[in-house]
Amino acid sequence: MQQSRIITGLIFSFLLIACSASTEQDQPTEKKQPNILLIMTDDQGWFDAGFNGNKEIRTPNMDLLASNGIIFDRFYAASAVCSPTRASLITGRNPLRMNIPTANSGYMMKEEITIAEILKKEGYATGHFGKWHLGTLTKSVKDANRGGRPKHDKAYTIPTEHGYDQFFCTESKVPTYDPMVFPNNFIEGEGMRFGWRAVKNIDATKAYGTAYWTEENQKETNNLKGDDARILIDRIIPFIENSHKAAKPFFSTIWFHTPHLPVVSDSLHRSYYQELTLPKQIYYGTISAMDEQIGRLWKKLEALNIQEETIIFFCSDNGPENRTPGSAGIFRERKRSLYEGGVRVPAFVIWKNHLKGGQRIDFPMVTSDYMPTLLDMLGLDYPDARPIDGISVLNSLKGNKENRTKPIGFIFNSKVSWVTHQYKLIGDENLENFELYDLLNDKSEKENIIETFPAVAKQLKADLLEWLNSVENSKNGMDYN
Repeated sequence: MQQSRIITGLIFSFLLIACSASTEQDQPTEKKQPNILLIMTDDQGWFDAGFNGNKEIRTPNMDLLASNGIIFDRFYAASAVCSPTRASLITGRNPLRMNIPTANSGYMMKEEITIAEILKKEGYATGHFGKWHLGTLTKSVKDANRGGRPKHDKAYTIPTEHGYDQFFCTESKVPTYDPMVFPNNFIEGEGMRFGWRAVKNIDATKAYGTAYWTEENQKETNNLKGDDARILIDRIIPFIENSHKAAKPFFSTIWFHTPHLPVVSDSLHRSYYQELTLPKQIYYGTISAMDEQIGRLWKKLEALNIQEETIIFFCSDNGPENRTPGSAGIFRERKRSLYEGGVRVPAFVIWKNHLKGGQRIDFPMVTSDYMPTLLDMLGLDYPDARPIDGISVLNSLKGNKENRTKPIGFIFNSKVSWVTHQYKLIGDENLENFELYDLLNDKSEKENIIETFPAVAKQLKADLLEWLNSVENSKNGMDYN
């Protein structure tokens, strides 16, 4: 009898343990939120990267990440200059909806919803590093293009007003080496507009006229010498480390100044290109210096063993500056143009073991697509009913072949453009003098086919007009009511 009780007790205990184990297994495990880094370069042309076929330039780290990720053969900046593109990236909306038509014009409105705001509510640590160019960073002292000038006080808006926990940024451009200074005297062949070889004697320089800001009315004064990309990564790495220690996912926009003018390069990075002309030595040298810092960033993710849980999107903000060694490759025109060379930019995404690497896709994507794509990746909804110009491209990133069904609209400098999966309609803001191009069969926009396909042009004009009316309504504040 005693033996029977013992056996019964053992069976009961075993069943309890098994039931408990089963219950623990049945409990859903909390899904780990991925880290997100949105890297943007400044004025880097489509052909200014090895992964797009340039054999002269040295970008081994970008090339390695791109080859292990998905390269976008047809990625668009939302505008032909920087500020509007930046606005589109963090809001998912065309920049004209918030009245940011060009550089140094308009500012990020508090009513706009940013990726940083959404992710901060989801428990993310959020940081912005590099160029801001979506408003001024001070009212108290003269700074950069607009800061500290009373007529621009309305444009004062810092990243912490838009969902960022911290920032380290400048209002606009800086030299890409020793960013706070420029030479007292320029050597022949160099100058304030294009750039110069790095000055060895810092005493032979004077203030460039801008500052790095870290909070309201707080300038950074330490560690501001040397390569500007290195200066940025020196701030980003502690942000990542601190977020990791706190077991918080992180989101950051990393907006390099490179290779925006003035380009400045040190002797080491110029030496990579000593057989080329001096302008190419300086221009390519500063891109290679930035590339090394992107590699350093990736190595830090690997050291923390979080590279597989970090999404990195990379792109440029517009095509290459005029009269520089920058190149758009086969594409027509450059920065400030709505032809392909002004808005088609180098881009890739990497999310190891989540998105299949080693791909190139030609699905049309634009910076406005970042917001809806990231929300789709995270299983989040956009918290408003206002118009969004971007779409989620996650289905394409997963390898599913499809055509883009929502066209991409562009407005810049008295020109408008309407891009579908196959066609581009481009004309002036008065909706006249239109041209039509078949981008699938004529990437370089050599043959205007508007006379051959009048029905296509007519439909695209009608769709463009409807979209322009929607943008105008947004610009008049109707989305905020």
